[in-house]
Amino acid sequence: MLKTVGSRSILYVMAADAEYGPHLQARFRPLVCGVGPVESAVNLTRALASERPHIVISLGSAGSRTLEQAEVYEVASVSYRDMDASPLGFEKGRTPFLDLPAELPLTVMGDIPAKRLSTGANIVSGAAYDAIDADMVDMETFALLRACMMFDVPLVGLRGISDGADDLHHFDDWTQYLHVIDEKLAGAVDRIEAAIESGAAFA
Repeated sequence: MLKTVGSRSILYVMAADAEYGPHLQARFRPLVCGVGPVESAVNLTRALASERPHIVISLGSAGSRTLEQAEVYEVASVSYRDMDASPLGFEKGRTPFLDLPAELPLTVMGDIPAKRLSTGANIVSGAAYDAIDADMVDMETFALLRACMMFDVPLVGLRGISDGADDLHHFDDWTQYLHVIDEKLAGAVDRIEAAIESGAAFA
């Protein structure tokens, strides 16, 4: 499952088979971690406990009401929208008794535009975006980052915008752009692997 590029090993992680199209299939075999924070954290932790790569690259789809649909963005930072202990005086998004800010940075590499991401266990649609302080939303990245932090492995996030311009009503509203995103994510992977192989990514 690990892919070696130059002298570095990469673990690619995706949430669902539907996002793993033919262009990505030609480049790597990912860990399919499952949908949502719980499944993704459990499955990546299990994988990292068995075999530790130099870097983890998480990729797949995301929603956004403001970013261009079917375009690919790197994840600059991630927050956890489900965490809200504010009635006890904690900052919204900050996990109590954990010495971490509410928004965590990711490793950014390459020349892909980087945007802020919010992770949570819910599908976001329509007016629900009003409550989210981020450019895009997904259901796994914060959990994946916390797993990587436990093993001191950097995480890179790549997300293609699959939905958000219109309200979601059906499964097809999510999948309609996945074939386009597959091809564009593959191009982003090529660029990041070139940076890794040249050594620039770890300079």
